[in-house]
Amino acid sequence: MPYPELEELYNTYRTDLYRYLCHLTHDPAEAEDLLSETFLRVLRRLHTYRGDCAVKTWLFGIAHNVWLESLRKRRPTVSADDLLETYLTDDTLPDRTDTRLQWQRVQALLQQKDDRARRVVQLRAQGYSYAEIAVRLGISESSARVIEHRTRTWLKQQLAKEGYDL
Repeated sequence: MPYPELEELYNTYRTDLYRYLCHLTHDPAEAEDLLSETFLRVLRRLHTYRGDCAVKTWLFGIAHNVWLESLRKRRPTVSADDLLETYLTDDTLPDRTDTRLQWQRVQALLQQKDDRARRVVQLRAQGYSYAEIAVRLGISESSARVIEHRTRTWLKQQLAKEGYDL
């Protein structure tokens, strides 16, 4: 499969990625820095793009990981639970006054999952790539992706059944 051209990707997606990073950081200057880091990482990893997801999805995943890693570097004392909360609330739970209650429920629900599923979600929340998770847990990268996807989908379904407005 031919790899997309970096310049084409940059011209097509830089505005969307910048807005996404502004949403995450609430700081245009930081978002600009993270955008640059995102495209540097894309340059280094362009040859790894397999085409099993949309290019936009792949790029946003990289941007999200860059943001999570920046959080981890800026606040090394932040707990894994805090990072997990940020990770989950960013993608699955609305910004509402009862987010703390939802978060407590997410923690309780995660305890129902096996250790591997919990570890995959926690490591993703800490900004680790699927490849890094695979090495740490002794599983394949695709297994890490599937486990995370299934666990997040299950969490969303459980919360919806319990009446949380997602």
